[in-house]
Amino acid sequence: MGLTAAELAKRDDFAAQYRRSTQAPIRQVDCAVCGCDYGGTSWADRAEVDGIIRALGLAPGVSLLEIGAGAGWPSLYMARQSGCEVTLTDLPFDGLAIAAKRAVEDHVADRCRLAVADAAHLPFADASFDAINHSDVLCCLVEKQAVLAECRRVLRPGGLMAFSVIYIREGLSKPDHAAAAETAPEFVESERSYPEMLDATGWEIVTRDDLTARFSENCLRKIGVEESLRGDLEPLMGVDFDARQARMRRRIEVLNKGHLKRELFLVRPRP
Repeated sequence: MGLTAAELAKRDDFAAQYRRSTQAPIRQVDCAVCGCDYGGTSWADRAEVDGIIRALGLAPGVSLLEIGAGAGWPSLYMARQSGCEVTLTDLPFDGLAIAAKRAVEDHVADRCRLAVADAAHLPFADASFDAINHSDVLCCLVEKQAVLAECRRVLRPGGLMAFSVIYIREGLSKPDHAAAAETAPEFVESERSYPEMLDATGWEIVTRDDLTARFSENCLRKIGVEESLRGDLEPLMGVDFDARQARMRRRIEVLNKGHLKRELFLVRPRP
């Protein structure tokens, strides 16, 4: 199944974000909010990523697959910190091209591979990797369950997968659901919950951590940093800056109500 028109548009939007990510004001925001300067499009911060490195047992000789790797955050950082081998996959070539250059700067190019690939149709043999990570990727894709099934296929027995995801809490009224959806990633909606999809694709949950409060704090931090850099950022972003800030404030409101959630799952293949 190919990408929908909406997904193709989102891919192009990410590509534009990656191209802007090399600009100094954007990197300044990333450093202040996430503790990195890779031009990431997820909400993974450095403390979160350091925890994932430990949880996945990343070390020299361990092979890591990063889905939706973009410009290299957090996969290149993981490789640099742990000594693991890493394969970065994504569809926008723009991000991977930036990641290739950064891999050289980070002295991990000899342990890094890059592949332009659809996460629902990975070009790898069964049981190819020891660990998998993806940060806020599934909420930006339509074929969520297909991606989970592909990850299960390419992970070796005994391996682990970590992924963060943003989702709308079940059981909300229609107005509350609409308010949460308006501030969430475009493809946040899903007919099945993540635990249901994991179960259907052969995974079992090891840990499940609620990162909603930290997500809210980072959104608030981003508003402040971007406001302080408004003069530099407005020409780069090409969007209505005030509307962007207002949407982020509405997101914080629904996060603080618990209507929109962000969680980190650590899962393993079910025997």
